[in-house]
Amino acid sequence: MEKSLNSQSLNSSATLTVSGLLERYALGERDFRGVQLIGLDFSGQDLSGANFRQANFQNSNFSKAILTGVNFREAKLTKTNFFRADLTLANLIASDLTNANLIEANLIEAGMRGVHLSKADLSRANLRDANLAEASLEQAILQQVILTEASLSRAKLTEADFTAAILDSANLTSAAMQGTVLRGASLTDAYLNGATLEGAHLEDADLSRAKLSGVSLVNADLSRANLRGANLSWSSLRGANFKEASLYRTKLSWSNLTGADLTKAIMISASIDHSNLSHTDIQGTILPDGFIADN
Repeated sequence: MEKSLNSQSLNSSATLTVSGLLERYALGERDFRGVQLIGLDFSGQDLSGANFRQANFQNSNFSKAILTGVNFREAKLTKTNFFRADLTLANLIASDLTNANLIEANLIEAGMRGVHLSKADLSRANLRDANLAEASLEQAILQQVILTEASLSRAKLTEADFTAAILDSANLTSAAMQGTVLRGASLTDAYLNGATLEGAHLEDADLSRAKLSGVSLVNADLSRANLRGANLSWSSLRGANFKEASLYRTKLSWSNLTGADLTKAIMISASIDHSNLSHTDIQGTILPDGFIADN
């Protein structure tokens, strides 16, 4: 009777190669837990449904590979190349993708809770409906990434670059976003309650109807941003730049706007009950009652 290769023999095999793994995969083997295949080339290969839990693929090449539903949970994937790879529904929970290349990768509905993506490049990747709760993405590049309805609650996004990213209806509740770049990003209907955005760059961003209650936007730049119908109640907005921003019907009740720049901002029908507007610059601002401030 033919014996199938189990995970123990895979782990102990010092001679396992790319061709050997592909041969076993072709014969129906799917359990490759803990394999050590560092710096090898799997580009363009179809390994859908494979189990690579706790495997080590550091510095390997999976560019344009088909990895639908693959289990990379707790795998070591630092500096691994997933350029244009299909990782739809993949399990990347707690995996280490530090400095990885995920440019234009397909990660729709991927499970990525607690994943490490610091300094990784996810430019133009599709992460719609992906779960990145509690993920680490410090200094990651996410330009033009699609994160519609994705979960990034309590994620670490310090100094990450989301320029022109699509985060509509994304969940960023209590995310750490100090110095995060969101220039020209779309965050319509996004949830950012309790997020920390001190010194963040949100110039020209679309935050219409976004939930921003209890956020910290101290010294953040929201010049020309669209905050139409957004909720910023109970938030710290000290020193924030709202120059030429749209604050039409924006809720700012109980928020601290001390030293904020509201020059030429549009605040028609905005709620400012109990807000602190000390030392705020309102030159040319259209106030909630429709009048234009002259000082």
